[in-house]
Order: sequence, then structure tokens, then C-alpha cells
Amino acid sequence: MKLDRLVGDRFKEKPADCVIESHSLMLRGGYMKFVTSGIFSQYMPLRRICRKIEQIIREEMDAIDGQEVLFPVALPAGLWEESGRYESVGSELLRFTDRNNAPMVLGMTHEEAAVQLVREYGASYTRYPFMIYQIQTKFRDEARPRAGLIRVREFTMKDAYSFHTSQEDLEEYYKRCYDAYNRIFARAGIPEVVTVKSDSGMMGGSISHEYMLLTPVGEDTIALCDECGYRANMEAAECVTINENEDSEELKEVYTPEMKTIDDVCRFLKLPVERSCKAVVYQKNMTDEYVIVFIRGDLDVNETKLRNHVGEDIHPGTITQDSGIEAGFIGPVGISGKFTVVYDRSLKGACDLLCGANKKDTHFTGLNMERDCGSVEYTDVAKITEGGICPVCGKHTIKISRGIEVGNIFQLGTKYTKSMGMQYLDSEGNLNYPVMGCYGIGVGRLAASVCEAHHDDHGPIWPISIAPWQVHICCLRSDDSEIRSVSDSLYDELQSKGIEVIYDDRDVRAGVMFSDADLLGVPVRAVISPRSLSEGAVEISTRDKSVNMKAAKKDAVREIIALVERLKKETERSVC
Repeated sequence: MKLDRLVGDRFKEKPADCVIESHSLMLRGGYMKFVTSGIFSQYMPLRRICRKIEQIIREEMDAIDGQEVLFPVALPAGLWEESGRYESVGSELLRFTDRNNAPMVLGMTHEEAAVQLVREYGASYTRYPFMIYQIQTKFRDEARPRAGLIRVREFTMKDAYSFHTSQEDLEEYYKRCYDAYNRIFARAGIPEVVTVKSDSGMMGGSISHEYMLLTPVGEDTIALCDECGYRANMEAAECVTINENEDSEELKEVYTPEMKTIDDVCRFLKLPVERSCKAVVYQKNMTDEYVIVFIRGDLDVNETKLRNHVGEDIHPGTITQDSGIEAGFIGPVGISGKFTVVYDRSLKGACDLLCGANKKDTHFTGLNMERDCGSVEYTDVAKITEGGICPVCGKHTIKISRGIEVGNIFQLGTKYTKSMGMQYLDSEGNLNYPVMGCYGIGVGRLAASVCEAHHDDHGPIWPISIAPWQVHICCLRSDDSEIRSVSDSLYDELQSKGIEVIYDDRDVRAGVMFSDADLLGVPVRAVISPRSLSEGAVEISTRDKSVNMKAAKKDAVREIIALVERLKKETERSVC
């Protein structure tokens, strides 16, 4: 490929609205162009990168007996109504009607389509297990698209669905997918990706994992323990607390005028905030019914955990005068009304606490949960904290980090097969519901994540396995016949030997040529210049600057091919 024929411009200025480097570099480098919020067109370099990622994915999915299929992007709403998700999923699902006024959706995920495809095929136990996968365009109407390809509305994704006759068989296959994903990310150039336990969210199921690239610019928050290796998304991380105070003071009313926050009251009474019980109020989206969460004062509510416990979406509550709730003075003693009350596990066994008294300008001290609240059900709805107790090893070793989710896997169970009436006859003639697994990777997001992990101030540093080209030839002074001849010959010979080459023979300054080369991020660079040819040599280097050498003209092709092969082997060694 000649660079002067490559569609797309490269430029030095950083776009003002880019919050992360991969977004900026992929715009500046001519990889993509903004169309509208969360939607981009892709130029040739990014298409080449994504095709290579897709090929890696296909090879690994095929290696674990996956069969590639293709589902429609536009789906009848009836499929989503069968699963119950047409109403339960929020505005992220794009709903529309066709010319016949039939309700339709744009697929943001394809569990329903997968079940519909194999519902009749899977009628006998002899057909199991099997896995189908696709690489397809999807649309998710994100409220706040950001960070380039990291969070978009239209995207390409590999999603796979496995079907099994038992939970044990699903777990065995789940492990194969788990390992395949690790190989995919290592082959794509980011072996540092870690797996974390996650919340299944709208996908459903009991067990799920996310693959996270740890980076300060990530949107997800991860809880990590260096002592035992525990890793979990903040949404799913268990919050462990210990209540050490064993004193049981008398429950007493305290006058606290206009002190409506737990911090204000604790300062007024000179009590540490962990010696308090605070109330956080939410409302259910569907009915506006109040949900009151009682939690230890030094902790925050994990809304994902609370949403899962309540069983429906929630939002921060707006307390009205006729609600029966005394805003700012809510407490667990004697509380009553038409609302759901949730007690966080941090209060279990706690005593001598400060709390609201459900009366204006009044709090209680000396709260003993068991004595004053009776037998209540406790559940974990708190956010894990930096320096908190690890749920596995029990040490105060939790660290909070940021990460980009580059893939996820779910054990869905029978959520979709039951709701959509997919059954099979077992060997004894009994009807059963197949057990499902689901496995996803966003192709564009993975490309952007690799760029985020591997770049410098001048541009991306693409791994050889997914780079748009393997070698970048820079012909300095193309008006010089000898330089032109050597450059052309190198270009032709490398291509004849199957090397992917981008060739820059434009009549531009060296600074412009090298700047564009940096933005394209090709792993191996060959420079032919008056200085190098005066020594009878070609300058060969790598984009990451780990290699910088000169090779005789007659040896240049051999040295470049050897370097390409060496980079390939280094990537292969990182694969488990």
C-alpha cells in the first residue's frame, strides 16, 4: 500500500473533546471519523486491525468447537417479549416499528436470537453440547457515549452461546472459554488483562466474569487483593465488615436541630461515623415505591447490589410530605409504612450506634440492632472500600483500581431456554430445559484498549499480531533516483515474500513522514535516506524503539523478515 493513496488524514493537534489517549490517537492517525454521538466510521488502518482481531477470535472459537453463524441486526420485538426483556430492559434497547407497524428492536445482544435459531434443532439430548457464535454489528443506545470506541452506541461484537444438558457440562465448557479468552487477549497484544468476578446485570445467570485491562482511564472500578489474588468488579465485590464494639448502651433520644446528615450529627455528638447507622432512600422505577436502605455510616450503597436484591431498577428517592418519611431523621427503630426496608450486612450484630429517630430534629444513641430492631434479614448492599477486608483471605488488603472491560463470560443457566420454551428429551424420555452460557468480546473496544495500553506521546505502538501493516518503509528524498530505486526494490521484494507493507514515498519533509509513521504505529520501520545509503545501509528500527540497527542493502530484506518473525514469536510466547 502506498501511503499517498491511503484515504484519511493524519494531524498533530489533539481534539478538544477526547478524554483518553486512544480516542485522540485514533482520530489523529486517520483510523476513524466521528459521525454522531457514539457512532464512528472506520478508515482502512482500523479495518485491518479489526479484521486481524476477528481472525484471532475465530481461530480460538473454532478451536473450542464453536460454529460461526449470523443473526439479524433487526429483530421482531416478539422474541424479546418471549424472554421478558422487551419491557425490563431500559432505553438502551432501541425500539421501532416497521412499515407494517410491527414492533422491532435493534439487537444489542442476541440471546433470544440464539435460542430461536436452535430451538427445534436442540429437541434431543443427542444434539448436545454445542456452541454457536457470530461477529456482528450491534446497537446499544448508551446515554453517555464517551472515550472513542470504548463506549459507543454502534459496535461490532463477537458473541457466543453454548447449550448443555447439565450445569456440570456448562462449567466444564465455561472453563474452556475462560482459557480461550486469555489466549485471545494475549495474541492481541495485551496479556496483562485480568479476570474479575462480575455482576450478570440484564444478562442474568449466577456466575460471570469480566476481562479487565487495568488502566487509570478505565470506566469500571475493580477490587483487588495482592495477598490472595481476589479480583472482582466493584458492582459484585462482597463488602466484609467487623463490628468490634460490644457495649450495649441504653437507647436514648438526642435533640439534633436541623442536623440532617450523618456527618453533621456525628460531629455534633463527637462520634466516629462508623458508629452510626444511616438511611439512604431510593424509589422503584416502575411504581415509585420507596426503598429505604440502612447501612453503617462510613459505607456507601452499591446500587447494583441493591437493584439485584430488590429485583427491579431503582433511582434516588425524592421524599415528599405525604410519604410518611421524616427526611434527615430516618431510623430503623419503629419504622413503618408502605415501603421496602433493606438492612445492610454491616449492621449485623452492631450495637451502641447513632441513628435517626423518625422524628424531626431527633436522633437515637445506643442503638443495638438485635435488641431494638428484632429479627431482621441482612443482605450485602455496600460498596467495598480501599483498605477493606478481602472476602477470601480476610486481610485488610483490598485495593481499588480502574479498568476497561474487554470481554465477559456468563453462566446463564435456563433463564432464556425456560422463558422461550426451548426443551429437549433426555435419554429417559423426560423434557428438560437446556443450560446456556454466553461469551462476548467487543472488537472495536479491544482495538482501542490495545492502543490505550501501548502508545507513547507520538502515537500507537501496535503489536505485530494486529498491526495494520507489519513494515513501514520511509523513502526520504524520493526525488533521488538511487534512494527511489532502493526503496521501490525493498517494497516489491518484501511484498513478494508475503510481508504487509505500507510505503511512504511522498515528497514531504522527514519530520512529517516520521510523524505519520508514528501515528500509524507499524511495528517495524525501514528508512532509506541519503545518510544511510552513503554507508550502503538501510536503517531498521521498531516502533517501540527496542531495536535500532543498520543493515547492508543486500541484507535488508532478510533482516526485516527476521525481525518480523522475532516479534511474532515474542507474541506467541505470551500466550498461555
